[in-house]
Amino acid sequence: MNAHVPPQMVSLAEFPESTLTSPGMKVLPADLTPRRPIAALLGVPYATKSGQELHLQIILPPMPPLEPPDFLPAARYPLVVYVQGSAWLKQELGLSLPGLVEVARRGYVVAIVEYRPSTVAPFPAQVRDVATAIRFLRREAGRFGIDVSRIALWGDSSGGHTTLLTYLTEGDQGFSDEPLDQAEPLGIGCFVDYYGPTDIGRMQEEPSIQDHGGADSPEGLLIGGVVLAEHPELVAPTVALNHLRAGQALKPLLMIHGSKDRIVPFGQSVRLHQALVAAGQLVEFYQLAGADHGGAPFWTDQVLDLVDEFIRRHLG
Repeated sequence: MNAHVPPQMVSLAEFPESTLTSPGMKVLPADLTPRRPIAALLGVPYATKSGQELHLQIILPPMPPLEPPDFLPAARYPLVVYVQGSAWLKQELGLSLPGLVEVARRGYVVAIVEYRPSTVAPFPAQVRDVATAIRFLRREAGRFGIDVSRIALWGDSSGGHTTLLTYLTEGDQGFSDEPLDQAEPLGIGCFVDYYGPTDIGRMQEEPSIQDHGGADSPEGLLIGGVVLAEHPELVAPTVALNHLRAGQALKPLLMIHGSKDRIVPFGQSVRLHQALVAAGQLVEFYQLAGADHGGAPFWTDQVLDLVDEFIRRHLG
């Protein structure tokens, strides 16, 4: 009978190296330096709202092997919470996953947030869902290796709009499903907006390839499936500038927008940037000359270096 070796729950350093060999076997030394994200945890539930379970897609950065007995990250990493654009409709969360793997490779835990689509819950449900997701990640920080003192929020398109409204409304109970007198602050240190709408009532003042004012338009569905011009009272709370207050001390914001955006006109970012500069807020704004609504120009090494440097500078 062959000998039975009982399981040994020990670290990699303590585990015995095999001395077995075979004729012609070649030996390569193992390089144990972590260089690629260690895992993508798909479909992590964070809440159930409007009868729908909401999920996070979490990418863990390069890190040492998880060790027994807990198999939890030993170190803590800055967190990038990413809000995927979708015209506020059901999100295809895999669209941003490839580019965000590169972000995770740079040393961040990345969490992509699923929010309720506008056809299920109109504005401001999306902003409320992001707040709930961040509070979940703060509670589960040890599970994912998150440093809760270093959190950045980043979104594109409708996710950029959600990011901007989070940037401007933290502390407003109307934008949180959790009672603010009981919930801890979100603790977001900086924000990144990729070509987010800032005033849905003015989207049709510039060239575009889609309708922005009808009841069935993305903007109309966001406020309950109505014509924007007939309901200014529903449009107003969605407008970023309507939440800018004198004396606010907002966190740093980075804005990036293409000069040939066919969906969200470039002027949407210009108006918000001008107002933030006039208010003395810390904001950086880059035009990507010739870029459309998202795509390859926003995921080059040059642009990711810019975003990475901004986040590191402001998170410490």
